[in-house]
Amino acid sequence: MVKTSRVILFCTTLLLHALLSFRAVAGERDSVTVGVERPVNSAFTFDLGSASILDTYLTPVKYTGLNVRAGYERMQAMKFSPERWVSQMDMGMEYQNVKNIPRNHVMHSLMAEYQWGMMHRWHIDCVQGLQLMAGGGARFRGGVIYNSGNSNNPVSAKIHLSANVQGMVVYNMRVGRLPVTFRYEATLPVIGVFFSPEYGQSFYEIYLGDRSGIVHCGWWGNRFDMRNLLTVDLHFGRTSLRLGYRGQIETSFVNNLNYRFFTHSAVVGISGEWLSLRPGGKSAERARIVSALY
Repeated sequence: MVKTSRVILFCTTLLLHALLSFRAVAGERDSVTVGVERPVNSAFTFDLGSASILDTYLTPVKYTGLNVRAGYERMQAMKFSPERWVSQMDMGMEYQNVKNIPRNHVMHSLMAEYQWGMMHRWHIDCVQGLQLMAGGGARFRGGVIYNSGNSNNPVSAKIHLSANVQGMVVYNMRVGRLPVTFRYEATLPVIGVFFSPEYGQSFYEIYLGDRSGIVHCGWWGNRFDMRNLLTVDLHFGRTSLRLGYRGQIETSFVNNLNYRFFTHSAVVGISGEWLSLRPGGKSAERARIVSALY
């Protein structure tokens, strides 16, 4: 009888231990599955403003006029450390229609750009809603400038690849009952490569094989670029209205050619966060949401 009681007690203890172990493993798996969700912050924007272009390969005269831009931005917390690291992708297509001082000649500029970067994020505990970010990335920018008044060399090609440093200040607050997000972002290329022909060298000569001296290392001694972006997101439910300002500076001096490109534009767009849930997830509502911006 005693032996039987000991066997029953041993079996009961073993069964309870197995059940507790199973619950612990199941809870651990469930926490891994729904532990962190990283919504994608996307924004579609349209810029409208002014442009100033000086390209002495085409003309020694500065041209001024209209700048328009359509862009898309995507931000998301990184998977390996969502609280501390954020990725950003930004792309855009822009067009400038500028004229000389007498307004009797027109230049058309069409530029495309793509930028990807990763930034470390700090939450400032002493100021609720304040975040600081800093990091680096890579950027491609290229396009053409066409001067309708030139019969010889009417086109100037622009190609630039660079490694950048970038920083961002984000402040989330409420104005009355309306959630608002203020952001300032600065991007500064440090080093890269860019294309520039010799003074007076035609693209036909380059096509025939005269390609020496057309690729240059870009650094602050011969090229300085910078982009500033100031935005405010007004959150109306799940969709936000983005308003702001974008300023771009591009300068280079190489092969006795001077290039100056400036834009100042108002920004308007729509932004929001989208979360893709895994099929069959029953506990997604309990997940911790880590936003990249809001």
